[in-house]
Amino acid sequence: MDNFARELFLSFTPLFFAMDAVGIMPLFLAITTDLPKADVRRLLRDSLLAAFVVSVAIMLTGKFIFKMLGITEDDFRIGGGIVLLLIAIMDLLFSNSDVRRKPGDVGVVPLGIPLIVGPGVMTTTMMSVDKHGHIVTLVSLILNLIIVGIVFGNSKLVVRFIGPSGAKAFGKVASLFLAAIAVMMIRVGIFNFMEGKL
Repeated sequence: MDNFARELFLSFTPLFFAMDAVGIMPLFLAITTDLPKADVRRLLRDSLLAAFVVSVAIMLTGKFIFKMLGITEDDFRIGGGIVLLLIAIMDLLFSNSDVRRKPGDVGVVPLGIPLIVGPGVMTTTMMSVDKHGHIVTLVSLILNLIIVGIVFGNSKLVVRFIGPSGAKAFGKVASLFLAAIAVMMIRVGIFNFMEGKL
């Protein structure tokens, strides 16, 4: 049980920073400001459902996609790490122009995909399956999506509590951790590649 809890924590944490619920919460508020409560609930449900379906699909078909495309897990680890690093850098330096912050028309796109579950979450999910297994990764995904649902469902209270500046600061800290996770993924991928060549 202790080992499962440890594996769950190690899987949960990178996904938590990759999803960045508080960081994308201002977009949710922008989309739902003038909507009735029933529409907000439907928007939230649709975005979470889309995020869950895409995450599970990536989790279950990742190995097959690797084989079909002729790429290795370390190729994906390095490529995904680069994507994660670019996303983190864009968010840290150019958050006002970041495409992740631009509002869309519906909850599935862009709120569910690619904001809640974008390249960063997909990459992190694949790496979690490889390292921690399907069950731990699935539980981590569900827990993180529950957190996203709670944060979005109480977004106005959260902003009132921590303030707009606090929400922005939390998003920046999450991006900094995401950058560190990306560097780790690139480093592990390169080391594994070099060991395979020796």
